[in-house]
Amino acid sequence: MRIVFVDGYNVINSWPELKEIKEYSYESAREKLLDIMRNYSAFCGYKIEVVFDAHMVKGAYEKKEKNDKVSVVFTKEGETADAYIEKKVNLIGRKFEVYVVTSDSLEQQVTFQRGASRMSSLEFYHEVMKIEGKIGKKCEKVYSQKRNLFEDMIDEDIAKILEKMRRSQ
Repeated sequence: MRIVFVDGYNVINSWPELKEIKEYSYESAREKLLDIMRNYSAFCGYKIEVVFDAHMVKGAYEKKEKNDKVSVVFTKEGETADAYIEKKVNLIGRKFEVYVVTSDSLEQQVTFQRGASRMSSLEFYHEVMKIEGKIGKKCEKVYSQKRNLFEDMIDEDIAKILEKMRRSQ
């Protein structure tokens, strides 16, 4: 199983759509990212952990929310997302296929040394957009297969008569 750790604020600050949303509300940008991650995870079957820094928040405790295959972590006071991800990768990096999504080059090097593959936030953006395109095509195909067209429900002779009537008006 592939496990993907996502540095949440790093991604929000790198993706054009999320960057625009965060100008109005970080909460909205976080929720949009999590929606995208849920779709991505459901389609690919990957386990995803999105990590947000709370290290500057006085009195913050580590907070985890798990929803199916997507987990959300807010780090505790004094702990960065990078430190949290490094700690997790250190525990599981060589046991599973692990990817770390961040544009922080130092973080990429450290996690790579601990057994994870690395991907920049923009590389991940392009991969996610490609998957969203596949999701759209799959939904379109399912939708078109489930359509009930009027012409499919009536006899061919009646369809010809109705078409002739339609054209004569």
